Amino acid sequence: MGGRRGRLISTPDRMEAIKLIKEAVMAGANEQTVCAEIGISWRTLQRWRCNATSLEDQRPLAKRPVPKNKLSEEETQTIIETVNQPEYRSLPPSQIVPILADKGVYLASESTFYRVLRLSNMQHHRGRSQKPSKKPKATHCATGPNQVWMWDITWLPGPAKGIYFYLYLILDLFSRKVIAWDIWTEESAANASILVHRAILSEHLTIPSHPLVLHSDNGSPMKGASLLETLYQLGITPSKSRPRVSDDNPYAEAIFRTCKYRPGYPSSGFKSLTEARKWVLAFARWYNNEHRHSGLNFLTPIQRHNGMAHEILQKRLQLYEQAKAIHPERWSGNIRDWSLSDEVWLYPERLSELPQEQELLIS
Repeated sequence: MGGRRGRLISTPDRMEAIKLIKEAVMAGANEQTVCAEIGISWRTLQRWRCNATSLEDQRPLAKRPVPKNKLSEEETQTIIETVNQPEYRSLPPSQIVPILADKGVYLASESTFYRVLRLSNMQHHRGRSQKPSKKPKATHCATGPNQVWMWDITWLPGPAKGIYFYLYLILDLFSRKVIAWDIWTEESAANASILVHRAILSEHLTIPSHPLVLHSDNGSPMKGASLLETLYQLGITPSKSRPRVSDDNPYAEAIFRTCKYRPGYPSSGFKSLTEARKWVLAFARWYNNEHRHSGLNFLTPIQRHNGMAHEILQKRLQLYEQAKAIHPERWSGNIRDWSLSDEVWLYPERLSELPQEQELLIS
């Protein structure tokens, strides 16, 4: 760092620095310590003294030797001509290099091939297939209940090892309310169709007044013909996660975790289908009516779903403002934030990555 600082010092200042250092040394100070105090290295001082006639830094003007391992122009041109031969021009260097090795030919390493192609602006996607691209997740926005639903299936342990019950559950994005659920002994699109009909009836949405989206992953029950036909008849828009991506249905996965980590959850297994349904019924009632959801600023899902959120949060805000007015010395800053957004996105962190055209479509 001292050397870099030294280059910023002008010639008159360097002469003055040399003079001051000399005076300090004559007074008994250590030369290296003095250099450190003024922000230069001792080697910089030596260079200044050696170049007393011209104290300008000559290092940027120095001629540096060519690296011994640098390819010559002929070698670089040979690589370019080789990869453009008919038998190699459709292959990547990762295949060209081994083929050449089998023929007893070594031109350069694989990484060098790639570097030469990149510097020559020849490293592009080739062939008739489309260039690989990262597709954004399908995201949706809910500004009220019953606009975006999410559903999934999870297994519950049965009475013996290898026997499972399957919990089907539909969750509202805006309020996190459990809209409908049921447990069956198998996974099928027919069971999912029954659950969707039940959810529509429970929310009195026989004919939805606005578009309703049902989001799920790419499991076979989610893509079954009977379910898709049911959604078409009910005017529900299906939405799918990306294939083989486990976190594209995060809210449904989260409620399953909450369910399986509830106190009293029989991790050793349910004795019967009836017992499993009784347990999940109690869980759903607790989750909707008693569970203070952190994603809802600690409202219950039923409070948010029924439009009580604004009134409750306003009362909390007034209470905290009164408490601060009574004892302002106990508050070092603002009161707790009791606000809650009226927009809920399925993937809020992905909005900045969406193409502009897709953002306009969503909004």
